[in-house]
Amino acid sequence: MTESLPKVDSEMEKTIKKLNEGVKYHHAEFKESKPLPMSAACKAKIFRIFGRDNKSLQKLFGYASDIILWRNKRITIGVLGFATAIWVLFELLEYHFLTLVCHVLILALAFVYLWSNASTLFKKSPPKIPEVRLPEDVVLSVAGALRIEINGVLAFLHDIAAGKDVKKFIVVIAGLWLFSIIGSCCDFLTLLYISFLLLHAVPVLYEKYEVKIDAFAEKAEAEIKKQYAVFDMKVLSKIPKGLYKGKKFI
Repeated sequence: MTESLPKVDSEMEKTIKKLNEGVKYHHAEFKESKPLPMSAACKAKIFRIFGRDNKSLQKLFGYASDIILWRNKRITIGVLGFATAIWVLFELLEYHFLTLVCHVLILALAFVYLWSNASTLFKKSPPKIPEVRLPEDVVLSVAGALRIEINGVLAFLHDIAAGKDVKKFIVVIAGLWLFSIIGSCCDFLTLLYISFLLLHAVPVLYEKYEVKIDAFAEKAEAEIKKQYAVFDMKVLSKIPKGLYKGKKFI
């Protein structure tokens, strides 16, 4: 019995040493490993409407981002002033488009004609009137891009009419119904002018209050998904899907 006790003590000392060495090793590894900064970890989990890139609005609007985001205030104010003048002419003063075009052409042609004749009387060089022509490649590229967009819209409407996606069908019907209500309240020109003003106001406000708007949008999206899941389970799942598989003619 007395001989076995030292052996047990020596084995316990060895195991305790191994445990201490393991704890020291893991403690050294924990010190050497650098944790992810809080800012980067929080940014990775933040919900953003237009993605994680801060320049997403500039990519979305392209060359017009400087005007829409008020980077160049003079040009933005000029564009808004021109749009406001057009709206006042056609909506408040009830000026007709054809009348306005004819009056502008009359004034322009009369001014250039008088300038050309007056230059010969006063022995000055006549005005150089540039020839305006539409290049063929530009017209073809615009027509091709317009054709692609129209075909995409027609294909989208074809899929909805065939009953392939009930969610898209409900969204489109609700959107058209909403536009019909808005159209009954104001005419097309006023609606276009309001949309133009919102286009120059909403992106700037989003850029200024981006964090608050993203947080609200995240909550709204979660609530909409929750309500849609309930609606899908109670209503949409019971609707039979369309069996029509028509050929695409586009």
